[in-house]
Amino acid sequence: MGSRTITRVDLAEAVYRSVGLSRKESAVLVQMVLSELADALAVGETVKLSSFGSFVVRAKSERIGRNPKTGIEVPITQRRVMVFKPSSVLKARINGHAAPDEAD
Repeated sequence: MGSRTITRVDLAEAVYRSVGLSRKESAVLVQMVLSELADALAVGETVKLSSFGSFVVRAKSERIGRNPKTGIEVPITQRRVMVFKPSSVLKARINGHAAPDEAD
């Protein structure tokens, strides 16, 4: 199983082949979708894509961490992180199983 990165260009090409829009229109459509996802996540909204998964922004409070090499304690500032939770349909597909009847 080879490692491959899917890029914006790959997504636009897939839209071009599947939908029949021009390559330029496909690239614009992909950009619009990704921008909408990023904008929603930036303001803290949860983005749920049926049968794919959910992107959730979580707030992490400030804490004390430790440098594993030196053992010195360092403060880790509060921040927001994005977490992806795959749907059961995606999990089943990744593991080569039949997809469950109910989509997340």
